[in-house]
Amino acid sequence: MKNRDITLHINGEEYRLNVAVNRTLLDVLRDELGMTETKYGCGTGECGACTVVVEGKAINSCLTLAATMDGKRIATVAGRADFGRLDHIQQAFVDEAAIQCGYCTPGMVMKTASLLATNPDPSEAEIRHALEGNICRCTGYEKIVKAVKKAAQTMPGRVAAVEPCKEVVQ
Repeated sequence: MKNRDITLHINGEEYRLNVAVNRTLLDVLRDELGMTETKYGCGTGECGACTVVVEGKAINSCLTLAATMDGKRIATVAGRADFGRLDHIQQAFVDEAAIQCGYCTPGMVMKTASLLATNPDPSEAEIRHALEGNICRCTGYEKIVKAVKKAAQTMPGRVAAVEPCKEVVQ
């Protein structure tokens, strides 16, 4: 099997690797770098447990060849925490009890991060559309949708909506 030298920028750290051209990004993350927070679910891109964000876009790492990621900026769910403190998305999932077994949670969090980066105030329909392809067998989706809404509302730098004044003072 042919190998290729690549450089990955994962969660702000640079990794220089020599990978087989047929290895998936998921395999490299888990097996070569020990980043087990990215989950193996189905291996066919149907469940979303392996979701990571590459250059701002959520992708299924089980369907992506690591060799094609040379030079790319990749974020996993572990990169969202700051010195062990949960970020606003992770905290919203906890606050809304949107996790049970937790297996789908990393993928859901990363899909949420990708959504909120491009749409900081999504409607419920937009949230549900963005989460398509991520399967949760435990919670159903109501609490997950609520968690995404809360994450949008608590996003750092967000200015709270203010009701317009109904009376004009002269």
